[in-house]
Amino acid sequence: MRYSEQWDSFLDSIDPEGTAGRRRKRISDDDAPRHHSKAWRVVGIIAAVIVAIVALLAVCANFITEVMWYSQAGYASVIWTQLGIKVGLWIAYAVVAFAVTLLAAWRAIAVRPDGPDGKHYSTGDDGVLEQEGGISTRSAKRTAVIVAAVVAVSVGSRFFSQWSEILLLFHCQSFGTRDPQFGIDSGFYVFALPGLRLLASAFVALVLLGLVVSVGMHITVGGIRFTMPTHGRGVFDVTAKARRQIGIWVILCGVALAFNQALAGFSHFTDSGSRTDGASYTAVHATIPMDFVMAALLLAGGIVLGVWVMTSKAFRGGTVYTSAGEALRSWRMPIVVVAVLVVIAFVGGAAYPAVLSRFRVSPNAQELESPYIQRNIDATRYAYGLENIEVSDYDASTQAKTGALSQDAETTAQIRLLDPQVVSPTFKQLQQSKQYYTFADSLSVDKYTINGKSQDTVIAARELNLDGNDNRNWVNDHTVYTHGYGVVAAYGNKITSDGQPSFFESNIPTTGALTTQESYEPRIYFSPNAPDYSIVGSDSGNSWEFDYPSGSSGVTTTFQGNGGPKVSNPLTKLLYSIRFNTDQIFFSDRVNSASQILYYRDPSQRVRKVAPYLTLDGRVYPAVVDGRVKWIVDAYTTSDAYPYSQSVDLADITKDSVTEDSSTVKSLQSETVNYMRNSVKAVVDAYDGHVDLYAWDPDDPVLKAWEGIFPGQYKSISDISGDLMSHLRYPEGMFKVQRSLLAKYHVTDASEFFSGEDFWQTPTDPTETDAQKAEGVLQPPYYLTLQTEGMSEPTFSLTSTYIPAGTSTREILTGFLSVDSDAGDQTGTVGSRYGTLRLLELPKNSNVPGPGQAQNNFNANADVSKELNLLQQGDTVVDRGNLLTLPIGGGLVYVQPVYVKSNGTTSYPLLKKVLVAFGDQVGFADTLDAALDQV
Repeated sequence: MRYSEQWDSFLDSIDPEGTAGRRRKRISDDDAPRHHSKAWRVVGIIAAVIVAIVALLAVCANFITEVMWYSQAGYASVIWTQLGIKVGLWIAYAVVAFAVTLLAAWRAIAVRPDGPDGKHYSTGDDGVLEQEGGISTRSAKRTAVIVAAVVAVSVGSRFFSQWSEILLLFHCQSFGTRDPQFGIDSGFYVFALPGLRLLASAFVALVLLGLVVSVGMHITVGGIRFTMPTHGRGVFDVTAKARRQIGIWVILCGVALAFNQALAGFSHFTDSGSRTDGASYTAVHATIPMDFVMAALLLAGGIVLGVWVMTSKAFRGGTVYTSAGEALRSWRMPIVVVAVLVVIAFVGGAAYPAVLSRFRVSPNAQELESPYIQRNIDATRYAYGLENIEVSDYDASTQAKTGALSQDAETTAQIRLLDPQVVSPTFKQLQQSKQYYTFADSLSVDKYTINGKSQDTVIAARELNLDGNDNRNWVNDHTVYTHGYGVVAAYGNKITSDGQPSFFESNIPTTGALTTQESYEPRIYFSPNAPDYSIVGSDSGNSWEFDYPSGSSGVTTTFQGNGGPKVSNPLTKLLYSIRFNTDQIFFSDRVNSASQILYYRDPSQRVRKVAPYLTLDGRVYPAVVDGRVKWIVDAYTTSDAYPYSQSVDLADITKDSVTEDSSTVKSLQSETVNYMRNSVKAVVDAYDGHVDLYAWDPDDPVLKAWEGIFPGQYKSISDISGDLMSHLRYPEGMFKVQRSLLAKYHVTDASEFFSGEDFWQTPTDPTETDAQKAEGVLQPPYYLTLQTEGMSEPTFSLTSTYIPAGTSTREILTGFLSVDSDAGDQTGTVGSRYGTLRLLELPKNSNVPGPGQAQNNFNANADVSKELNLLQQGDTVVDRGNLLTLPIGGGLVYVQPVYVKSNGTTSYPLLKKVLVAFGDQVGFADTLDAALDQV
C-alpha cells in the first residue's frame, strides 16, 4: 500500500466523513481535466466543421453562382453540357487508362513464375536450389491498383481542354466540297480529322503505358530476371508467358503508331508554304506517300518485333552463346527493323522531299506548283466567302465637268461628314449631362429612317461611368448608380451652323425621333462600361436607384425586369459576398427578398458566356429596336482545318487605326483560322441583359455542328423583326479579313498569282501620325451610303481601298471594295443584296491618287495650308477627320471633314471646313457642296 493510501486510512479512522469528502474532492479534481478536455474536443470539432463548410463554400461559391447566372439567363444547358462533356471525357479516359494499366499489371501477375507468397527458386553454381525473396501476389495486386489509379487521375485530363475536337468528331457535317487530292468531303478534315488524331495520340499513349506497366510488373514478380553475362550466358531470363504478353503489347504499339502515322498523311492539306498554304507538289509526290509507307512499315515492324519477342532465345537466361558474335546475332532482328525504320524515315521523310524540292520543283516552280496554287486560290475564296464577288472594271476619270460632282453626290451618295472617331468628345460635352455618364471613345455608324428617309447616323449610348462620381462608396457604386440613360443620335451628313452635330435624338429625359416609339425604354443596365455588379430591386416600395438628374435631387427608379439571379436569402447573400469579396452584400438592408444581382454586363462578355465556341467581332454597337435599346454583336464560326485554304491570324489581320487608338473597339481575338463565316447575330437587351442568338447563316456546317451539340440555342431568321433587321449590318471584322485576302486573291489565275505582279495592299491611314504610318497602321473601313457600278440605287455599304503592294511604291489607287450592308427592313427576310461584295478594279496604268497621295495633295495645297494656319492660330487645334473615298462623277472623290477645337480641358471639336479632292484638284470650303463645286 502506497503512503497516500495509508494516510487516507488513518484519516478515515479518526474522521470518516471528512476523509470521504477529501476523497470525493480528489476524484472530482482528477475528473475535471478529463471533462475539460472533452469539452474542448467538441468545440474543436465544431470549429473544424465550420471552417470546412466555409472553405467548401469559398471553393464552390464561384461555381454555384455561375450555375445561378446561367439558369437565370436561360442557358443552363450550356454550363451543364460543358461540365458534363469535360468531366465525362476526363472520367472516360481515366477509366480506360485505369483498365489498361490494371490489365497489363494483373495479367503479368497472373502468369508469374513464383508462388503466391512471392518466393521463387533458382539453381546456384554449385547446383543447390536457392530460395530468393519476392513480392507477394496480394501485395503486387494492391500495388497495381494504386499505380493504375494514380496514372488514371494524372492522364485523365488529356481531353479536358480539347473537348470541342471530340464533340465535333461526333457531329461531323458535310460541306458539299471535296478536297482535290483524295476527293473526300471537306467536313472530314474540319470535323473528323482533328478528333481522330487526338484519339490516335491517346491510343498510342495507352498502349505505350500498357507496355511499360507490363514490363515493370513482370520484373517485379519475377517474370523478367536479369542475370550476370558470365560463361557466355544471356543477360535476360524471361518466361514464355511474359514474352507472349510483352510481344502482344509491342504489336499493339505498332498498330497504334501506324494508325497515327496514316492520319498524319491527311494533315498536310493545311501545311504552311512559302507562297500558299496546303499540300504542295513536294508534299503530294513525296511527303504524303511516305506517310502511308511509314504507316505500313510501322505496322509490319510492330508485328515482326512482337513475334521476335515471343520467340527469340535472347530472352532465355539459360541460353549459352559460343561467341560475342552469336550473342549479337540473336538481337539482329530488332536492330534491322529499327534501322530500316530510321533510315526510311530519314530518307523518305526528309532527304527525298528536300532533294525533290531543290532539284525538281525549284527550277520548274511555276509549272509544277501552279495546280496546287490554284487549289489554294479556289479553297481560300470559298472558305472566306469570296467566290461570288462582283468584279467590275472602273476606268476612273481624274477630270470632272463643272457641277457634275455635286449633282452625283446628291443622287449616288450620302456623304457622312461626322467622323465617329473624332466627335466623341463633342457628344460628351454636349450630351453627357453629368460626370457619372460617358460615351464610347469611338461612336457607331448606323442608319435610321427619319421622316420617311433613310439617314446615315452617328449613334452612342449614354453609359454609366462610376469613375466620374465624386462620392464613391459601396452603397452608391452598387445600389444607387446602377444604369445609364438613353442614346444620342445625330445625322451623319448634317451639322449646325456653328459646326456641332445635328442631333435627332438627345437630352435627358430623351427627346427626338426615336422616343416617339411606344413604350420606349431608355435605361441601360447592360453596356461595355457598366460596373462589375449592381444590386437592384426593392420589396419595400422605396426606390433608391438614381434614374436621371432633375432639379436638386434627381429622379429615382426601381429595376422591374429579370436581369440577374435573386439574392433573397442568407445563403445567396453569403455566396455572392464570397464571390465579390465583400461583406456588404451580406449585411446591407438594401439586399432584400426582391433583390437581383446584375453581373457579366458587357454585351460581348454575355454572348461569350452563352456561346463560348464563337469568335466575336471587336465592335459592339447600340440600336433602338422596337422601343428598346439593344446591343448588337456579330459572331463568327471559324476553323483552322479547311483543306488548302490560306491561314490568317485574326488579331493581326484586323488591326487598324481605330483598334489602335480606341479602347472600346478591338481587333478580333488572336486565333489562326482558314475558314470563317458571319453565322450568328447576337442581340443583348440593354435593360434586362437578355441574350438572343440568331442563326444568320443556317447553312454553315460549323454552325450546324454546334447546334447539334447545344440544341435549342438559336432562333431562326424568321424571328427577326423588321425593326431589328434594319439595324443588322455587315460586320467590320469579317470585311477586314476579306479585304486583306482579296489584296492577293483577286488574282484567280495560278500563274499570275505565282508572279505576284498584281498584288495589292490596304493603305496606311493617312490621318495618323508619322510614327503610326511608319508602323503600317492601316486605314479602317468606313460605313456610308453610296452607289457603285452594278447598283440600281444608293445602299448602306462598308468600303475600303487598295494600292499596289510593296514598301516603295507610288501610292495610286488600284481598287475600291464595298459590301452591301443593308439587310432590309422586312420581318424574317434578309435583303437580297445584303453581303454582296463589289470590287472596282482600276486599270493598271491608272493615275488616280491613293488615300496617302490625296492627303499629301491636301497638305501641299497653298490655299489649304494658308487657311489651316489661320485656323490654328492662338489656342485652337485642327483635327483631320476620316478620309472617305467615293466613286462619284466617273472617278473617285476624297472627302475629309476638318475639325477645330481649343486647347482647354473642356474643349471639343467642331466641324468648320470640308476638304474634297478629285484627281489632283483640291476643294476647301465651309460646306461640302461648295467644296465639290470648287473641284
